[in-house]
Amino acid sequence: MTKISMKSRQEVIQRYCARYKKSSKKEKGRILDYVCSATGLSRDRAKKLLCGRIKKVEAPSSKKRGRKSKYGDGLRAALEKIWALMDFACGRRIAAGMKDMLDALLRFNEVNFDQDTLEKLHEISSATIDRLLKNAKKHMKFKGISATKPGTLLKRDIPIRLGTQWDDAVPGYVEIDLVAHCGVTTAGEYINTLDVTDICTGWTETAAVLNKAQKHVFEALMIVKERQPFPILGIDSDNGSEFINAHLLRYCKQENICFTRSRPDKKNDGCHVEQKNWSVVRRNIGYDRYEGGEALRIMNEYYDLLRLYTNFFLPSAKLLSKSRDGSKIRKRYEAPQTPYKRLMSSQHIEKDAKKRLKETWHTLNPAELKRGMAKLLDQLQRLRTTC
Repeated sequence: MTKISMKSRQEVIQRYCARYKKSSKKEKGRILDYVCSATGLSRDRAKKLLCGRIKKVEAPSSKKRGRKSKYGDGLRAALEKIWALMDFACGRRIAAGMKDMLDALLRFNEVNFDQDTLEKLHEISSATIDRLLKNAKKHMKFKGISATKPGTLLKRDIPIRLGTQWDDAVPGYVEIDLVAHCGVTTAGEYINTLDVTDICTGWTETAAVLNKAQKHVFEALMIVKERQPFPILGIDSDNGSEFINAHLLRYCKQENICFTRSRPDKKNDGCHVEQKNWSVVRRNIGYDRYEGGEALRIMNEYYDLLRLYTNFFLPSAKLLSKSRDGSKIRKRYEAPQTPYKRLMSSQHIEKDAKKRLKETWHTLNPAELKRGMAKLLDQLQRLRTTC
């Protein structure tokens, strides 16, 4: 049906109004049929207009039906700033880390949100966060190549770890891996990142090495060992020669460290560190090729800031159980927490270590960490090697 103007509708109503009031029931029905088809009005509304109970034809309301929105543009803008500072995390992780992030930002006067906005940010749900950020979210897809080469015959001396063989409730059992910054080719020498991830808490340490030589990888592992807030009790690696070597095996035996390896070509055996390879290393450094001492220095300076930002301010979810129900797999996760919070609640961490962690947390400004990381990343990207 062709839409007519408000003036035309009013004219039709006025023309038939007096006639409708004097007509019989049958005639009123015919008049109503004609008025409804001519004006597009509902039968009930046309009847009220013809009877005079409604004086004029009103334009359809432009107001949106339903409950008034609780969160306006000001809250959305504040949320987008928090979202960026939390590395564009999902709503569930943002909601879990919102209090700590706001406390740190307010402590260093990085934000000036009004009291109403602060209260709403503290009480906002994860589902609402995802809804408000829907239009702002961007999806990035990356792909790269593997640079893992098989180790030596020492594999027979290093047992394969099965999931039930470690007490994962105790901090100190870590998975390690190398991430290659080789660009599109593995030819020549290029920088690698040693990724060390604690299974219990998700605490992640990264260190750049000049190449995959056993000496450099071992030195980086020792640096990580010294700055971790807990001792290393177990190491699980893939089957690459940078890990499966006599030097590391001898060290683990001397220090009474459990040394195991994954099954060949089974990446899920190292699922914790593989996930951090993406979320910590690739999301920040990318897939470009880097070579030389200058790039190595800048990358390690970047990792010095990244470890603080990731471990103290980015909550992560931890899988508690997985069960199969027919063709469906049901997974149950604990509430997202930062690695720092998991360490603070652990009974296996010494009080002195917790005290040092708390003192460190009070000195950290997440916004300043992000600015420092952005500056270093800009310097690093200028050193990219074109292959």
